[in-house]
Amino acid sequence: MVTATRSRLVSHGPAVIDCGGKPIRLDGPQVMGVLNITPDSFSDGGRFLHPEQALEQARRMVDEGAALIDVGGESTRPGAGEVSVQAELDRVLPVLELLCSELPVPVSVDTSKPEVMTEAARAGAGMINDVMALRRDGALQAAAATGLPICLMHMQGEPRTMQQAPEYREVVSEVMAFLGERVAACTAAGISRDRIVLDPGFGFGKTLRHNYQLLSGLGRIIAMGVPVLVGMSRKTMIGKVLDAPVDRRLHGSVAAAVLAAREGALLIRAHDVGPTVEALAIVHALAKEDIPVRPD
Repeated sequence: MVTATRSRLVSHGPAVIDCGGKPIRLDGPQVMGVLNITPDSFSDGGRFLHPEQALEQARRMVDEGAALIDVGGESTRPGAGEVSVQAELDRVLPVLELLCSELPVPVSVDTSKPEVMTEAARAGAGMINDVMALRRDGALQAAAATGLPICLMHMQGEPRTMQQAPEYREVVSEVMAFLGERVAACTAAGISRDRIVLDPGFGFGKTLRHNYQLLSGLGRIIAMGVPVLVGMSRKTMIGKVLDAPVDRRLHGSVAAAVLAAREGALLIRAHDVGPTVEALAIVHALAKEDIPVRPD
């Protein structure tokens, strides 16, 4: 089992992904810290709207071991309303400019709007994280022009309606087919595979059963040969199993992160960075058989 896990962790995708001049090593699972600068995100909405508040939180996550920080200016929770391009730019750009100048790690921008992608790249963003997988008009071209890595996520429907009645014949196969099509679209637009990360989209147009089928079959998505990011932190798929509100989902979120990393997920999007980093260090030590032993 250890040998198989070691192979998954080191054999898929580039050893290093260049995020606008700030590289991330992918020889083991890394943590992406979540920083929502929105008034209505399901977990931390409204807490980090001011750039200085956002910087303080980002520094805290970097100190805890985050390899990159993901900044989002539009909530993608179920039922969330759409934000205008200008409103999203007004939220995101001041924070991005400050974080990119102050942090030693790259900052990704969580957006689906081509205009925001372009301006975020100019502000120093190191990655584009798009829940729509570059399907909006102009997004493919805008993302290609930035030269940045792109995270493509699967979502059935859109945030306002995605949880109304999601249906799949076989969720893992359909997610894989969608992601494969988006990779092909990206390469056709000039985005090389070494700039692509895949996200199966836990909680985005999926029932509780779908989410756990996806987690169980995650190895099949890993085998597509492109680095995989997962985001299960504090989500409903954790809360329903534990019968716990958002602020009591830490242990379940860390358990899910460990399971995903054991399958070979290389980027783990998390709100609780410190505990997640520590748990993943154990996964990586086991996979590499590189366990430090200190004298008593």
